[in-house]
Amino acid sequence: MDVLMVGSVAYDSVTSPAGAVEDALGGSAVYAGIASRFHGNYLGLKKIGLVGVVGQDFRSEDFKLLESQGLDLSGLEIAEGKTFRWEGSYHGDMGVASTHDTQLNVFGDFDPKVPAGANSPTVLFCANLVPSLQSKVLQQARGKRLSMLDSMNLWIEIARDDLLDVMRSVDLIIINDGEVKMLANDDNLIRASKQLREMVDCQTLIVKKGENGVLAFHNEAVVALPAYPTENVVDPTGCGDSFAGTIAACLSTGSGEITREELREALVKATVTASFTLESFGTSGLLSLTEESFNNRLSMFYKILN
Repeated sequence: MDVLMVGSVAYDSVTSPAGAVEDALGGSAVYAGIASRFHGNYLGLKKIGLVGVVGQDFRSEDFKLLESQGLDLSGLEIAEGKTFRWEGSYHGDMGVASTHDTQLNVFGDFDPKVPAGANSPTVLFCANLVPSLQSKVLQQARGKRLSMLDSMNLWIEIARDDLLDVMRSVDLIIINDGEVKMLANDDNLIRASKQLREMVDCQTLIVKKGENGVLAFHNEAVVALPAYPTENVVDPTGCGDSFAGTIAACLSTGSGEITREELREALVKATVTASFTLESFGTSGLLSLTEESFNNRLSMFYKILN
């Protein structure tokens, strides 16, 4: 297994100034998996797996869609009940979603089970889950090269100690700037990032800053990148997960300790991938992505950086 994604599979209903969509396929594992598989196709990755849970109402066409992407679904459980649903909207600068309804359904009783033979992927990504579930995953599987996780402000508020514990068990953490400041109790991002790394002994900390780009701390090195300048912002849902899935795919191709140059290249590609995600509702932007369109935008981003 090259990359194993563990996270949510959901149906999202989203409203933004660009329109609305109802019960669109989403969830952290879905966005990360599709993005990872896209890059895996030209990076030579053979197997990218997804671990999650859906209800009996999960549409057959969505199973077929995920299978058509080349994802290994042996870790996707079908449980009695309904699939996780989320409803939200975006306004203003589109930076933060307003949640209107959350129905955990079968996801509320999710007990992740890593399939036999998938417990030693090159890269393991624990997407945004309750920290206790991330710990369960890490008890079952470890990335041969690295294990990484994402999180959210809710777990900082209600499960801070559990979150810090699981952060100590991974090699790479992806988190946004507000969450770093919450964990470190410091409004200065640089100080907060340094403090969090010391708190959890983290080798690599990637701090997402939304429209302000990304800041990564890796050993003694620092990488700072702007966001890709995107005019057509439709639906930011899933941007962070497609960003993480791209990083997982890119870092699964190497061996040994990750270099600064390797991390920077992964961040560049992740930033470009996320820019496609937010230009359409749901996974449409990722599903319509071609190698040619990606490489054209990647070339444009390199020109901005240089």
